[in-house]
Amino acid sequence: MPIYSFKSHIPVIHKSSFVHSQATVIGNVIIGKNCYVGPSAVIRGDWGEIILEDGVNVQENCTVHMFPGKSITLKTGAHVGHGAIIHGANLGRNCMIGMNSVVMDDATIGDECIVGAMAFVKAEAVFEPRSLIVGNPAKKIKEVSDQMIAWKTAGTKLYQQLPADCHETMKEVQPLREIPQNRPVQEDFYKTLNEIKGQ
Repeated sequence: MPIYSFKSHIPVIHKSSFVHSQATVIGNVIIGKNCYVGPSAVIRGDWGEIILEDGVNVQENCTVHMFPGKSITLKTGAHVGHGAIIHGANLGRNCMIGMNSVVMDDATIGDECIVGAMAFVKAEAVFEPRSLIVGNPAKKIKEVSDQMIAWKTAGTKLYQQLPADCHETMKEVQPLREIPQNRPVQEDFYKTLNEIKGQ
């Protein structure tokens, strides 16, 4: 995996965490326990400090960066969906940033907030805990329910188990040329929020 020092800062990554070989981590970055960083994610601590507390996931094609001299924290259990950009913002404990969202400089996303997919959170915006945040510019539309946060937490737990699974089973291979007769069936172990509401 590309791990780079920058101006004497060397990233610190706990051994239980998994950073994909196609992700890039640069400079003043601290990654806690059981974190997952997906392919093509870039965590760029060249101009400031980036802290991923325990159990954070930064999924495929995400970017985390900031203006010079800043220090930002993605708190325990923060969940950053595919393609999201976090630029100089702080994320609260057990929050979720939806796919392709942008969270700008000095914004604060409170604990257990959910930011909808493709939202744009403007610079210096502050959202209190348990806010459901959507739109461009992003606005709070309601409180996050107990059911929603339970669903989010269960999904994040899958990502917190994923590093161990990757360390144990992921390896580079050559593709098969035919489908084997004994190919395992993919396990169905997680429901969407709408599926849960419909039960």
